[in-house]
Amino acid sequence: MFRNREEAGRQLGAALGGIEMVRPLVLGVPRGGVEIGAALARSIGAELDVVLARKLRAPMQPELAMGAVGEDGSVSVDHELARAIGATPEMIESERRTQVEEIQRRGAMIRAVRPAAPLEGRTVIVTDDGIATGSTMIAALKAAKAKGPYELIVAVPVGSPDRLEEIRRHCDRLVCLEAPSRFMAIGQFYEDFSQVPDARVLELLRGQAA
Repeated sequence: MFRNREEAGRQLGAALGGIEMVRPLVLGVPRGGVEIGAALARSIGAELDVVLARKLRAPMQPELAMGAVGEDGSVSVDHELARAIGATPEMIESERRTQVEEIQRRGAMIRAVRPAAPLEGRTVIVTDDGIATGSTMIAALKAAKAKGPYELIVAVPVGSPDRLEEIRRHCDRLVCLEAPSRFMAIGQFYEDFSQVPDARVLELLRGQAA
């Protein structure tokens, strides 16, 4: 159990402390991942930026991810799940458009205060407040990998054990502090899991080097 995202980020920083890195860059997945990433970046003396990815919400079940879309436009869909819940191709496409628009909106807002950092040749650490289905993290990793990092690390406080193996296939190293067998939702592992507002994300990113 973590007190809040900041504490979780500090613990991740301690776990990563002994790893040799090349000009480390922490990429938080907004919004919760940016608060995690800020504490992590401070702990290891790294730069902080974001990588944008959004889950594709299941019809009538917005907490359930049937896939994800990344900032590079790449889309992954769990077609077996989509069929099981009755999501038609038209529903999936409508949700994809909605989330692409949100990525564009959030990207414009963030890049107005924090120009994108280069990833090429660097140790890049992608973080979020946890991994449930893994869809959003995989979309984020695909977007980051396309920019040529030296090493791609995933660092999360908690994750669903049956999804972590899939995540490993998309990165060079995975650091997960807790992988409990009784995993229901990410929020159950935080005392304070309140939503992170856009203003807080911008505050954490403002002043970071380009």
